[in-house]
Order: sequence, then structure tokens, then C-alpha cells
Amino acid sequence: MKTYLLEFLVRGAGRIPSPCCGKVMLVIGTKNRKAMDHSGQSKTYNIRRLRCTNCCTIHHELPDLLVPYKRYESECIESVLTNPSNHTIPADDSTISRWNGWFHEFVDYWVGCLTSIMIRTSQGNIPQDLTSKGSGTALQRLGRLAGDANGWLTRIVRPIVNINFWVHTRSAFIVQ
Repeated sequence: MKTYLLEFLVRGAGRIPSPCCGKVMLVIGTKNRKAMDHSGQSKTYNIRRLRCTNCCTIHHELPDLLVPYKRYESECIESVLTNPSNHTIPADDSTISRWNGWFHEFVDYWVGCLTSIMIRTSQGNIPQDLTSKGSGTALQRLGRLAGDANGWLTRIVRPIVNINFWVHTRSAFIVQ
């Protein structure tokens, strides 16, 4: 039997509405989630599993420092994406290449999601022309929506996940 050293217990304060339908979610258990930090140390987080009382979907309560389906803390991924040639993250080249591919594959989708969220919540001054090639790099376009200071990845991930727009990016390989 495996034993885990739980370094962090993750618990939100108060009730959390379902990202699917906005109804109440109940705690149905916990799950251990591992992630690597900037020093290469693996940390284990004990996160709650929640089920919506209306639509019965199951969600995991992730802290801001985790990105869904990624095995490194958001700070690590952000560091590599911000400074591709000048970072100290102990990840292998194939992992870094996958992060870059993932980022560039989804950046237009994230810009669209964040713009939609701003329109839905009646936030003014939405930057125009965010998706055209002449509007800057991917980081510049996202920076106009979420800011470019440290923590920009978390500021992108949280609202998209919380309204259930996050795209499931895990993949499975079937060997025959």
C-alpha cells in the first residue's frame, strides 16, 4: 500500500457554485494531486472532489498554483512561456516543447474566452483587434486582457475554469 506525505491540504472557504450550472456543490471526497515546483521538488496536494447537486458533474477544487492537467505548478509554466531561453525550471526539453505547443494552440481560444467573460460581466474597455496577427505576440494579446505582471497564467486559467470553458487536454494512447 502506498503512503503519501501530504504537504498541503486545499480547502476553499464557503460554498462553491458549480461552473456548469451555478448550483450548490457538495464534497464527496478528496484526491491527491502531485505537482513539481520551481526547484524540481514534487509536492502533493490533497484537494476536494465536489459534485453538483443539480447536474451531478464532478469537479476538483484546484488552488491557483495548479493548472488543470499540468504536472508542474503554474509559476513554472509561466516562467518558461515568458522567458523561453532564460529560465531555471528543471523540466526536460520535451516537456517545455509541449508547454509551448499547448500555449500557442490555445491562445486564440483563451483570448476569446476572456473577451466573452468581460462582455458577460459588463466590464468596459475591452481591447479591440486581439486576434489579428498585427496585434502583437500571444503574450502581448493576453497581457492586454489579464495583465503581464507575475501571475498572468493564473489570471487567465481561473476565470476560464470557473465558467467551465477550460478545454480538457489530457490524452490517452491505445497500444495494440
